[in-house]
Amino acid sequence: MKIVISGASGLIGTQLVAKLSQSGHEVIRLVRRSPKAGEIQWNPKSGTLDAAALESADAVIHLSGAGIGDKRWTTGYRKEILDSRTDTTALLARTIASLSRKPSVFLSGSAIGIYGARNDEQLTEVSTHGTGFLAEVCEQWEAAAKPAVDAGVRTVYLRTGIVLSPKGGALKKLLPLFKLGVGGKFGNGKQWQSWISIDDEIGAIEYLLTANVSGAVNLTAPNPVTNAEFTKVLASVLKRPAIVPVPTFAPKILLGGELADALLFTGQRVIPAALNASGYVFKHTTLESALRSLLSK
Repeated sequence: MKIVISGASGLIGTQLVAKLSQSGHEVIRLVRRSPKAGEIQWNPKSGTLDAAALESADAVIHLSGAGIGDKRWTTGYRKEILDSRTDTTALLARTIASLSRKPSVFLSGSAIGIYGARNDEQLTEVSTHGTGFLAEVCEQWEAAAKPAVDAGVRTVYLRTGIVLSPKGGALKKLLPLFKLGVGGKFGNGKQWQSWISIDDEIGAIEYLLTANVSGAVNLTAPNPVTNAEFTKVLASVLKRPAIVPVPTFAPKILLGGELADALLFTGQRVIPAALNASGYVFKHTTLESALRSLLSK
């Protein structure tokens, strides 16, 4: 397949490009700078993208967006988080819809933040949406893909959970603390963490290129854990103690209350019902197996 990818330089995108190329696909990256071989230039802010360059694409995978936890949620950065998702998605969806030869599938990024903070409630793709900034962002993010849906293109919303990789994201930030033996649960540790290994994140995306699946798909492992269990398992795999809990006030001072709550002290108990029903076989169904595999590489 000829596959166009945005966000190809990110944690997920980098490894996805490598995997798809290894599988024999032709991968074309969307970039904002002057393009090189195997790249297409676009400018989401000005709404420019050469539609002709997408005419021969069999699939489009959209992964770009400003990092949720990269900065404090000022008014300006909230707008950047939202616009970096909705503007890019809308531009791609409109362009796809305008093509005479449309791709067979549009895999568009989203996140489990759409469910909001839900305590112990078990959530699947048919669960109601939540409230709060991240839920609102995700709703608008998915809604921006509507032109592709209306044009008859199979569209999948990749509702990604906590992607585990020692190369980036939450796990990379936690490892130094836990290796020193000063890691611990956040707050009371009762908040749910719906994780997925980078191997399954990449595997599921590749699978969805051809699977008979559309609409929302939770990219999470089948067995979410509480934060207390997550820290216990991580410490065990690293053969370190996990006895120093992180009080709520410290991250809230550093990050701001709403951002700290969204990333650290609340969560969602998400089940990948659509992937399970479609027949996807997870490489890592338990947190311990995922961490042992990831940290042995």
